Amino acid sequence: MDQSNELGDYLRARRDLVRPEDVGLTSSGRRRVPGLRREEVALLAGISSEYYLRLEQGRDHHPSAQVVDALARVLTPDEDAVAHLHRLARPEPRRAARRRREHVSAGMRQLVMSYIGTPAFILGRYLDVLVANPLAIALSPCHREGVNALRAAFLDPEPRALYADDWDRTLSDLVAGVRALAGPETRDPHLAELVGDLSARSEGFRRLWTRHDVRPCTSGATLLHHPQVGPLRLNYEKLAVTGADGQVLVIFHAAPGSDAARSLAVLADLAPAGETVPGAIEPSAPLS
Repeated sequence: MDQSNELGDYLRARRDLVRPEDVGLTSSGRRRVPGLRREEVALLAGISSEYYLRLEQGRDHHPSAQVVDALARVLTPDEDAVAHLHRLARPEPRRAARRRREHVSAGMRQLVMSYIGTPAFILGRYLDVLVANPLAIALSPCHREGVNALRAAFLDPEPRALYADDWDRTLSDLVAGVRALAGPETRDPHLAELVGDLSARSEGFRRLWTRHDVRPCTSGATLLHHPQVGPLRLNYEKLAVTGADGQVLVIFHAAPGSDAARSLAVLADLAPAGETVPGAIEPSAPLS
């Protein structure tokens, strides 16, 4: 996976996704590109075609903030994507490779296990499940400690059946969330290994990754189809774990008194008691 020109890769990917009519251009005749031409982006952004070509080709890595804003108005109106584009144009100095082992503090582990009637688990920086309470595992075996959520989503059939109607949105949100978490650091060797493996094994992942969508996901709602208790309309929250460098606490919850709340209570009775084995895990471990 070539990571030498993140800014150019992003501009090219977003240009392909914008239709001429979306930006007030008339699409006439036969076009050889799926989205905008380079000269059209340059014209709309108020810069020269030659300068825009240098940006895409990686011959100019540091456009001014004004140029980035102008390009963002053409290519992506979303605030998170605009912020991501600015980070690509002004990347921080590359940090040393991250340690492979991620640890959950004893306090956070105890907190997760204290949620008796609420599914809760912690995801690491590379979407490895670091700890999960019994109800989270009862909700989906893919929430077991050691499973990589990104691998499971694209390579394991179980999550597809669980999410059913929300499946396409779930996949899109997962990939966009990884992009948002990684920011311009897609050269991280562990992330590169994970992305490379999934790109080779899943056409669906490869297609979504090359879109360069950036969308942090912090909360929402989903409809799950559980094999034991039936449909579950749940809300979820994703909370950053302070001081844990990318770890996220994920909590599913139902509206009080709702059918989903009653179904969760039934599922909690079915869930085996006990705590997962403490300790660190290797990120991106293959599914067992």
